Amino acid sequence: MKVLHLNCGTLGPRGGRWINGEGGLLGRARLVCHCLVVETRQGLVLVDTGLGLADVELRGWRHRSRLRSMGATLDPSETAVRQLMRLGYAPDDVRHVLLTHMDFDHAGGLADFPRAEVHLLLDEYEAAMRPLHWIERLRYLPATWSHQPRWVLHRPEGESWMGFDCVREIQGLPPELLLIPLRGHTRGHCGVAVDAGEGWLLHCGDAYFYAGEMIPHRPYCTPGLNALQSLTEVDRGARRQNQERLRELVRERGDSVRVFSAHDPSELQALRQEAGREAPSALRAP
Repeated sequence: MKVLHLNCGTLGPRGGRWINGEGGLLGRARLVCHCLVVETRQGLVLVDTGLGLADVELRGWRHRSRLRSMGATLDPSETAVRQLMRLGYAPDDVRHVLLTHMDFDHAGGLADFPRAEVHLLLDEYEAAMRPLHWIERLRYLPATWSHQPRWVLHRPEGESWMGFDCVREIQGLPPELLLIPLRGHTRGHCGVAVDAGEGWLLHCGDAYFYAGEMIPHRPYCTPGLNALQSLTEVDRGARRQNQERLRELVRERGDSVRVFSAHDPSELQALRQEAGREAPSALRAP
């Protein structure tokens, strides 16, 4: 099963060293929107979409302000749809989108793939459609799904997988693709596991933000990203518990499961290098 690693949106908030752990204190940091393209017999599967064309075109004043405050690059060539088109695919070749959650930097490109079935946990869908408190009202952008996606909702139930409970196979897709509930950052946040043939890849979304958090014995997060996680979480206890379970997975099965988050640029670069070849120009992080 072939897997491509894409950066579908570069973010450059102020506070370089406080966020990336290097550079000047007031310089621009660099974060990515790490998405996956998985080639299957059922067509292409996209894990998260990152920013979409509508985000790049700056829809709505509140969204414009938010993206500018994050130092978003807003380059159409970084969108998943443009990268796939440069590789010879059409938007309709993407048959399924698997969302870790519905924040705009993970689901902003849904409208670029209108025929795809969009898979997510039921709790996440309900959080976006019926927000319960101010964090949920601020984080979700209804324009993201105004084109009425083909939702496929999954309850957090199923089998055990490497210490994680309620793991779902995805109906209509190969058993090498799994949804892993990782509640905390949002009400229905999940990871997506992909059996790439030589081991598992586990896209953890925003279950953690900084690669140092997965060091099993001495985890570390930069002050800026630690603060951001606290500001955007809906369940601190669940988030921290899942981070500890992920560290345990790295400690006990790190030779067979590669864990990574959505925004750490060092993880994206390392995964591309480990693929054993230089990424094509269309996939190379800017």
